[in-house]
Amino acid sequence: MPRILIAECIHEICSFNPVPTRYDDFFINVGPKLLAYHTGVGSEVGGALQVFSERPDLEVVPLYSARGITSGGTIVAGDFSRLADEFLDSIRNAPPADGIYFALHGAMAATNECDPEGYLLEQTRKIVGEKVPIVASFDLHGILTDRMLQHADAIVIYHTYPHIDFFQTGQRGARLLLRIMAGGCKPVTAKVRIPALVRGNELITATGVFGQIIHRAKIYEESPSVLAAGMFIGNPFTDVPDLACYSIVVTDNDAPAAEQHARRLAEVFWDHRTEMQPKLTSLDESVRQAAHTEGTAILVDAADATSSGAPGDSNAILNKLLEKNYRGKALIPIVDAPAVEAAFAVGIGARVTVRLGGTLDKRFTPIEITAQVRMLSDGRFRSESFQQEWYSGQTVVLQADNITLVVTSRPVHLYDRSLFYAHGQNPRHFDLVVVKSPHCQPHMFADWCGRLINVDAPGATSANVRSLGHTQCRRPLFPLDENVEFVPEVKVFAR
Repeated sequence: MPRILIAECIHEICSFNPVPTRYDDFFINVGPKLLAYHTGVGSEVGGALQVFSERPDLEVVPLYSARGITSGGTIVAGDFSRLADEFLDSIRNAPPADGIYFALHGAMAATNECDPEGYLLEQTRKIVGEKVPIVASFDLHGILTDRMLQHADAIVIYHTYPHIDFFQTGQRGARLLLRIMAGGCKPVTAKVRIPALVRGNELITATGVFGQIIHRAKIYEESPSVLAAGMFIGNPFTDVPDLACYSIVVTDNDAPAAEQHARRLAEVFWDHRTEMQPKLTSLDESVRQAAHTEGTAILVDAADATSSGAPGDSNAILNKLLEKNYRGKALIPIVDAPAVEAAFAVGIGARVTVRLGGTLDKRFTPIEITAQVRMLSDGRFRSESFQQEWYSGQTVVLQADNITLVVTSRPVHLYDRSLFYAHGQNPRHFDLVVVKSPHCQPHMFADWCGRLINVDAPGATSANVRSLGHTQCRRPLFPLDENVEFVPEVKVFAR
């Protein structure tokens, strides 16, 4: 009976977040608990398991799972070493394998390792040898390295942004692994580095120009010789040497086709690089527009996007609302553990004075707020989008006159409405909602709001990437530098 090993290590870091990521910032599941976690969940591993379950002749061995509770700062060296050792020990202690499926991200980084995913693949290859096929799935915000492609037989990446194809990506990876295991399939991968960083609405695959590029990749995949195709658009906030965008095409022993398709994807992407930049509105103008909006105004604070690795404690929009004496009903999420502790100390119904914001990212000055404690919570809930377990730490709802604040002890994903709903707040019932995510699925906010405004606020994940201060990535790089030239160079990898 063929045996397939499954493991995952998924986390995305922001180099400009001053708060380091530690081992305790991961959900760890080992063996059967990995299966239990992904049962009924729309994750990559969930998709892979669904494909494998259709083959009763397979033995699936779940090994190790480390999933970041949310994105965050660079991982501390010792904590990454512990994660890596546990991951690799699970491979060493596993029975002999006929195939391996990994769910990875691509935008991890530790203080002692700029390419954690490449390291895990490299070390796994040393353990299992050169003949066992390895297929890995990645987030399209990953940063593709040569080391990843040298040690994986093939990779697949998300096609959608916002990401709604976790499950389908896992399915694609599982089917590709089974095809390789069946014999007669020899993956050849071509990649092209594109010296650009991109952000903004044109990356939304359902409506933007990036979606047209992904459509082209999907057409390539319809060819019998193409096993996988797509784009890595990188994570502009993971400042590592290989930061850039990449096209990638995997074929069945057809290097010329892989090269041709990867080059063409890269050329089209480069042609549209200027369109794939953000259009931002100043803080003052954002509040002015919100005050004159019929219906709910959504203020998108992508500069403090926790799902992109920001600390989540920006009070920039809150400060501006107070400064401008905004009188509509506003709903704002913010991370502030001391404020939560103070609210828990006085209890529901009591009034509390706290200094809110700037507890983690010192670019923000705390604001003194007096509010009523409306709710206390342990911060454990499931996501609206994919039913995954999320954890915001102890969480409170504070009512400060016309402003409702959902205050968490730790960052949590904010790319849907889960935090609001879990704490009794329906965004539709407010005049203004601060959304700390660059893009959510349209039905979350965009389809029903009166106006959606992308705010040019300060923060660790600002879409104004020139403001961040990159020091590690290879330059020149658009738009950080002027007059960047691009001559496509294709690298080919075959095992």
